[in-house]
Amino acid sequence: MTKKIKLTKDITEQEFDNGYWYADEIKAFAKELGIAHSSKLRKDELEKLIKTFIRTGKIESAPRKNLIPKGIKDYKVGLALSLPIHNYTSNKETKHFIEQQALKIKPTLKEKSGTRYRLNRWREEQITDGKKITYGDLVNEYIRMNESTEAFQKIPQVRYINFLAAYLAHEKDATRDDAIKAWKQLKELDVPKDYASWKRIKND
Repeated sequence: MTKKIKLTKDITEQEFDNGYWYADEIKAFAKELGIAHSSKLRKDELEKLIKTFIRTGKIESAPRKNLIPKGIKDYKVGLALSLPIHNYTSNKETKHFIEQQALKIKPTLKEKSGTRYRLNRWREEQITDGKKITYGDLVNEYIRMNESTEAFQKIPQVRYINFLAAYLAHEKDATRDDAIKAWKQLKELDVPKDYASWKRIKND
């Protein structure tokens, strides 16, 4: 079995895709490459910029706007449905406001797993596209996401949770501990981080 390689400027795209990189590794490598605001970007955003560097040798900036917002934080101004989103803070107060306002409109609304993550991505996309949105827009999108009968698309990244789900679905009498043990083995190998790759290696 091929062991996990290290992050260097000579890494290939396939090697990068096959690796499992912790957030601190990605941030440190992005900083080494000279990617702007690397400490403010999410892991998936940095991975895209790193892959661009691997393919082209060019350092690009993240498309997301308002990475370093200025002025008073919105929740300190006073959250209201009519308030334009300017300096958003993902804290308990903001989350509580969104949830409570949504329940006023839809009293029986229940939050689906994964909604918060996708709501944050939706908000960022609107701002990046130059759209001016309010907290009322955010509440309405929160309601729409939770009321949708369609399953969320899988987040387009290699995810621990996706591996566990596939492992438990296909391995007879498997336990969660078995799945976690298999995942830890897979993380250290230079192969795609998915169940199919783990199964292929196991059968070799």
